[in-house]
Amino acid sequence: MRTTSRTAALAAATITTLTLAACTGPEPENTASTTPAEEATTVTVVTHDSFNVPDEVLASFEAESGLQVEFVAPGDAGTLVNQLVLTKDAPLGDVVYGIDNTFATRAVNEGVLAPYTSSAAAAEDAAAYAVPGAEDVLTAIDFSDVCLNYDLTYFESAGVPAPTSLTDLTDPAYAGLVSVTNPATSSPGLAFLLATIGELGDDWAQWWADMTANGLRVTASWSDTYYTDFSAPNYGGDYPIVLSYASSPPYEVIDGEPTTASMLDGCFRQVEYAGVLEGAEHPEAAQQVVDWMLSDDFQAGLPENMYVYPVSSSVEVPAEWAAFAPLAEEPASVDPAEIDTRRDEWIDAWTTIVLG
Repeated sequence: MRTTSRTAALAAATITTLTLAACTGPEPENTASTTPAEEATTVTVVTHDSFNVPDEVLASFEAESGLQVEFVAPGDAGTLVNQLVLTKDAPLGDVVYGIDNTFATRAVNEGVLAPYTSSAAAAEDAAAYAVPGAEDVLTAIDFSDVCLNYDLTYFESAGVPAPTSLTDLTDPAYAGLVSVTNPATSSPGLAFLLATIGELGDDWAQWWADMTANGLRVTASWSDTYYTDFSAPNYGGDYPIVLSYASSPPYEVIDGEPTTASMLDGCFRQVEYAGVLEGAEHPEAAQQVVDWMLSDDFQAGLPENMYVYPVSSSVEVPAEWAAFAPLAEEPASVDPAEIDTRRDEWIDAWTTIVLG
């Protein structure tokens, strides 16, 4: 919603252009020359490396708008914001998608975004996820809960109850069963660190110390944790509890039966935003892109292409999501301004506690 966030699960965005047929006006009398077709404006979207949109949805937007869309993907969500800051005097493109609520305040404070408030039908829904103080520069597009996922078969056969809370996991019964990702190198990892801070308050550091003593495994990326470590039937790793998303279990259903589930205690709601870049060469085209990302066509493709929930209330999620991907009723929350102020401090403290 939005790292090394889902990089292995999603195809990296490729630069896609649609050549529009152009009609020339009537040829002047007694003249054999033709009027060259006007070139379409090319609008550049700067995004993270997990962006994926169906070709037909992109082609339809280009045909309707008369724009050509190109994508630049400098890296994960953290890298994306860093690059926007470093290039703000010569922006990488016109519009950005993929700034999340763990980095939103930094982007706003650095002045990389230009004011724009969408009038699209879903804008009212998007407003419910606005970053306080940034309502006029960031538009929410999607969201998802970063949560621990667990292998149902393992717990059915091991005679150990599946965990239901963060505090359960420090029990010796769960020793050596948990794999998470490093918050310094992974957006889901950072989101989960924030979940523990929001859920446990001042006790968060002790929880991580206890988890480390209980055989916690840490990887560099979500894909390493999920695809390599997870013991779920589709992967066959050694860890029955791994960090992922509340939206992951529908993709592990086999013959109509779920093989994994999410632990909905200790989740962090990750929201992804779009915005017009300050100094954009084509600001009006950038605004059209933001509106397009709130359209039903774009929003409807989010679950199956980027594994995130659409902000639009008029778009239905797939039936499998309704059955197997419930959201946390009370996700952990940390004020975005505090995240911006203390992000590096928290990551440094985590590194000392967990990695030594």
